[in-house]
Amino acid sequence: MTNHLNIVDYIVFVFYFILVAFYGWRTYRKKKAQTNQTKEFFLAEGSLTWWAIGASLIASNISAEQFIGNSGAGFEMGLGIASYEFMSGITLLIVAVFFMPIYIKNNISTMPQFLLTRYDKRVSVSMTIFWLLLYVLINLTSIIYLGAIAISSLTGINFSACMIMLSFFAMLLTLGGMKVIAYTDVIQVIFLIVGGLATTWVALKIIAEKFGATGVLDGFSVMIQKAPDHFDMILDKSSPHFMSMPGLTALLGGMWIANLNYWGFNQYITQRALGADLKTARNGLLFAGFLKLLMPIIVCLPGIAVYVLHQHGDMQTEMLKDGVFNKDNAYPALLNLLSPGLKGLAFAALTAAIVASLAGKLNSISTIFTLDVYKKYIKKDASETQQLIIGRISIIAALFIAVGISPFLGIDKKGGFEFIQEYTGFVSPGVVAVFLLGFFWKRTTATSALMGLIGGFVLSIVLKFLPGWINLAPLNDIGFAVKNISNGNFEIPFLDRMGIVFLFVFMLMIGVSLLKKSTTAEINENTIVIDKSLFKVSNGFLIGSAILICILIFIYIYFW
Repeated sequence: MTNHLNIVDYIVFVFYFILVAFYGWRTYRKKKAQTNQTKEFFLAEGSLTWWAIGASLIASNISAEQFIGNSGAGFEMGLGIASYEFMSGITLLIVAVFFMPIYIKNNISTMPQFLLTRYDKRVSVSMTIFWLLLYVLINLTSIIYLGAIAISSLTGINFSACMIMLSFFAMLLTLGGMKVIAYTDVIQVIFLIVGGLATTWVALKIIAEKFGATGVLDGFSVMIQKAPDHFDMILDKSSPHFMSMPGLTALLGGMWIANLNYWGFNQYITQRALGADLKTARNGLLFAGFLKLLMPIIVCLPGIAVYVLHQHGDMQTEMLKDGVFNKDNAYPALLNLLSPGLKGLAFAALTAAIVASLAGKLNSISTIFTLDVYKKYIKKDASETQQLIIGRISIIAALFIAVGISPFLGIDKKGGFEFIQEYTGFVSPGVVAVFLLGFFWKRTTATSALMGLIGGFVLSIVLKFLPGWINLAPLNDIGFAVKNISNGNFEIPFLDRMGIVFLFVFMLMIGVSLLKKSTTAEINENTIVIDKSLFKVSNGFLIGSAILICILIFIYIYFW
């Protein structure tokens, strides 16, 4: 195995880079005539097609934490980790039918704006601070760090240099605004899917050849035979990975909280559709749902393939980082087995995923900081030019912070994908409860929302450490606290913890809201306009949704 690229690989990568750069520059030049430069920069208002929205959603979603983190999780636990991807498809349908029409009907541009409109300044400011900290300290750092690990492993280029190069490329795209990001994401997602599928194809061929079979489908069958425990979608308590994916309760509880928070109440995602009309936004979300079906093939199967090879004597030193085994080395190790040309394509796919995700995150940071902090509280009369300048400065500042602190957060020790999921999960139950009740129950008060956010965060911390302080072993029988094999302590799996906290916050908010007798004027003032007719969908959308759901049902039945 060689940790460098061939000249053919560099040619493929340079072609990708020039194509993205040229298309981005061309899109930027075409949009300069826009009269409302602020809306164009932050939302690309009225200029995105359904296929651009869908492609941009996937390009921004699939990044280093999926390629590296999900492949590492695939190596460790198998197809169970794919539930994050599969359940996202159904979540996208829920967002398209129920959430997106509310945002568009009420002219919502940012998530803090919704909270300010529906609740009050306290709730909006609290969540604005949280989202900015989350995006910079957790999301940006993870993407940059894991991406640099992969690129450095693949090319032999210095790790720090890889972080800087990825950040610089993403910054160039982000400074052009949301329209540039979204339309270049179409190219990014093409490279991402083609390169990702090519890598999986080669992995299955390697498996087939090693065990005397022929063909990709035979390679897949061999993997099922050699690692049957890695093809269980629902894990039971006997699994050593139950902490990460606690069986059916995850699928019915915490997984919904994680997905609804990510796809429905996350500026980073919703921003791609907020500037479009409802029909276009819905079709884009449906398209993204179908693309999601491909993601486990691209980001999970390669990790399982490396596991099979590793269990049979191969890929031993390749799975080490600084002499220590690291599951997140699975995907980079596999890439180094590819032939010249294919390796360059896979390199381009990985870079596309990382850069697109970075650009999307940076644009969301810029949008929230400029529109919800600078424009509202620092300089209320800021001109469009001033807002654009501040937006671009915030992009550069966020990158500097993320690059500077990412090596010190222990991302590689936790496992990249789980690192993001668990720490986001300290607040996501409260966020989901605040938005759902804000949408669909007029009596919900701002005080209850604030108490729900704070109470949910505190309870999440308590439930994280409480089982280690007291013996909760009896709760094993009802599916909560289990022994963590890594440290011997009893812990509640974080997905179960998210479900428990959500129920607590939901009931707390209802109770606090009922204690206060709101007047009709107060209710009307803070009520988001909802018209039941908004939830009607076209026949085409209904048919597409039914097909998507049927495919997912078949997958879960087959790999249960």
